[in-house]
Amino acid sequence: MRNQATAPLRILAVAGVLLAIGCASAPETPPLSTEAAFLDDLEKRTFDFFWETANPENGMVPDRWPSRPFASIAAIGFGLTAYGVGVEREYITREQARERTAATLRFLWRAPQGPGTADIIGDRGFYYHFLNMETGLRHQTTELSTIDSALLLAGVLFAQSYFDGDDAIETEIRALADSIYLRVEWPYFQTDDRGITMAWRPEPDRLFGPARWNGYDESMILHVLALGSPTHPAGVEIWDHYTSSYTWGEYYGHEHLAFTPLFGHQYSHVWIDFRGIQDAFMREKGIDYFENSRRATLAQKAYAADNPDEWVGYGGDFWGLTASDGPRDTLVTVNGRERRFHSYWARGASLEGVRDDGTLVPTAAGGSIPFAPEITIPALMAMKERYGDHLYQQYGFLDAFNPTFDLPIEPRRGAVVPGQGWFDDDYLGIDQGPIVLMIENHRTGLIWDRMKRNPYIVEGLRRAGFTGGWLDGEGS
Repeated sequence: MRNQATAPLRILAVAGVLLAIGCASAPETPPLSTEAAFLDDLEKRTFDFFWETANPENGMVPDRWPSRPFASIAAIGFGLTAYGVGVEREYITREQARERTAATLRFLWRAPQGPGTADIIGDRGFYYHFLNMETGLRHQTTELSTIDSALLLAGVLFAQSYFDGDDAIETEIRALADSIYLRVEWPYFQTDDRGITMAWRPEPDRLFGPARWNGYDESMILHVLALGSPTHPAGVEIWDHYTSSYTWGEYYGHEHLAFTPLFGHQYSHVWIDFRGIQDAFMREKGIDYFENSRRATLAQKAYAADNPDEWVGYGGDFWGLTASDGPRDTLVTVNGRERRFHSYWARGASLEGVRDDGTLVPTAAGGSIPFAPEITIPALMAMKERYGDHLYQQYGFLDAFNPTFDLPIEPRRGAVVPGQGWFDDDYLGIDQGPIVLMIENHRTGLIWDRMKRNPYIVEGLRRAGFTGGWLDGEGS
């Protein structure tokens, strides 16, 4: 007969062995790496820019902060996308994100549109570039902007795809997003066979701007949205027109499509995963637009390493040119050499030309993180390490800095730190957006994955002639 008194002892012994085996086979969670900790901090701080500086009543996101002169519709688009990141990272609750998103979309849908010159938000579904932070209506005589409207709409459609629950507010978000996107009259800006125009103003005589979207730039997202509309689509010919003036060539050892500032290689990629999908142009070249942006990023680093104009501080992990603030518009002599500096300017370097005044821009590396993490993340970490809180503050990286502008000259904005150079004192919404969203795409693919489910994005890509990869169901 079994000794009943010893059974509990046997059970405890077996349990102890199993526990020991379990402990041995399940390694301890490794400590967070320095790189991961840095990305955690940068992503959270940059997210906070959108969450804390926006007007929660109408969703307006400032063009810049702390100066906060007016809202930027493109920054609103980045913000609408960032709110989903905030939920996934547990910075905010899903309820908080959907309330803010719903408030924003309600305002965008209900605010007056029309041909007037004041007290309106837009016309024909497009939005004025800058809006009053409090009223949400047109700021002064700013233009109706096709690209900034497109960046806003990309955020609207992300919200539509992200908030997929049965909750009444999430259902409302999807309906509002549909209404906002479907009322855009894309053919209105197809004024002739030269493609889509960039801008329009109601005064004095409802004039279109002379510029058209030609060649490779940030407007891929605009063209995809214009082609994907089921209500007012642009003609399919706009994609051929757009690609017909591409400039392809080699720059610092990397063959790719040229566009001088890096933002043109980044913005559309925030929402669209171009890995493995190709249009006719890229099929001929044997790469995709993601690889193209990678090469552009690598070429910029190589340009900084070469530093042909001998700007202070370039080389190693210090590189990155794109549109940004700068110290001021002036021509001065520095160490016996005449130097021209600029305030806000579209900086960059490509085979199409160089626009460089010694100003480095953190979002140039931050917006390219998924393309080349091996050079972009070390660059950002090095900038923070070297310049500390002169450059890295409440909402992450201030917009720009210029080590060459170490001069006893009053800058237009920001300040000169003797021995270090000029540092901006503003954050820009359109430069903050690519940082937080491309960090998340690099880490989880969140924005890309949600946008692959959006039928308007899929249709626009297909009408532009894209095939392969995830569009054909081949992987993700």
